Amino acid sequence: MRFSRAFTAILFCIILTVVPNTVLNADDAAVKRSVTRSLEYLSRAQRRQGFWEANGGQYRVAMTALAGTAFLAEGSTTTRGRYAKNISRAVDYLIDMSQPSGLIGYPDDYHYTYGHGFSMLFLSQVYGEEEDALRRTQIKKTLDKAVRFSAEAQTSLGGWGYVSAREGNDFDEGSTCVTQVQGLRACRNAGIVVPREIIDRAKVYIRKCMTEDGGIQYSIRGGGARAPITAAAVASMYSAGEYGETDDVEKMLKYCETNIWPEGNGIKSNSFGHWHYMHYYLAQVMYRETDLWDKYRAEIEAVLVSQQGPDGSWQDNSVGPVYVTAMNATILQLKHGYLPIFQR
Repeated sequence: MRFSRAFTAILFCIILTVVPNTVLNADDAAVKRSVTRSLEYLSRAQRRQGFWEANGGQYRVAMTALAGTAFLAEGSTTTRGRYAKNISRAVDYLIDMSQPSGLIGYPDDYHYTYGHGFSMLFLSQVYGEEEDALRRTQIKKTLDKAVRFSAEAQTSLGGWGYVSAREGNDFDEGSTCVTQVQGLRACRNAGIVVPREIIDRAKVYIRKCMTEDGGIQYSIRGGGARAPITAAAVASMYSAGEYGETDDVEKMLKYCETNIWPEGNGIKSNSFGHWHYMHYYLAQVMYRETDLWDKYRAEIEAVLVSQQGPDGSWQDNSVGPVYVTAMNATILQLKHGYLPIFQR
């Protein structure tokens, strides 16, 4: 069912509630308004020091990198565009957060690999467009150290945990592995030296986490297949140059098709745990699946437009609105193709 431009985002919300199985399409104008409102919300939420934060003041590095990526997806850079100041302040904050060890983040944060991985991705996308010579040098130095830190933090089995392998007793966990793979590959694409064996070992790790039906487990040690981690794993494999031609990735894709979309009804229902996280990565996969992208995009746009709050944010009870708003704004802007790491 298609609706004319006369219908507003409010009507989308009403119809979605009354007729949950109807396929909706948000027109281009509604999507553009949604993106603008979300970016304006993020702009207001940025702290004077340049960071964003989750509920309770947590995860400042991860939130800053995710929000900065959403602004880059709009086409702004540190020197050009509507959100240049926001991006510039975010870059400065993350450079300041670079530790002597190479970690981008707080050493006493027990989930620091998330922020570290997201920061590598964000800063590497900035690096390719940076016009200021001094800042470009600073970003390169930060990323060179960050890559070395990731290499040293990798577990004996090729994954990553919430903290480095040394500090975490060699514990590994799928979602943190994904952030490292994408961040490292983004760095490599930007010209930062990344030893190939680090990414190769991570790809082996992901394959070893796969169950018979193609789902990716919480950890190589078990935990059961999880749809959000599987979507994230496929996105990271794509970023690493592994597409659906291989049997393993094809099985992961089939798992996503069966358990998330379209057969899994995972757009129409966000009763899935980590729904926004799941679609942040599934959208990256679908964007590269050109035969599926238009249908998926129409459905995810309609749902996101309908669920956006009056202040331009989306809500999340656990991590907070900055987290889901940054991810959703990026989803809605993937079609522009501005970010090299997500390009086809």
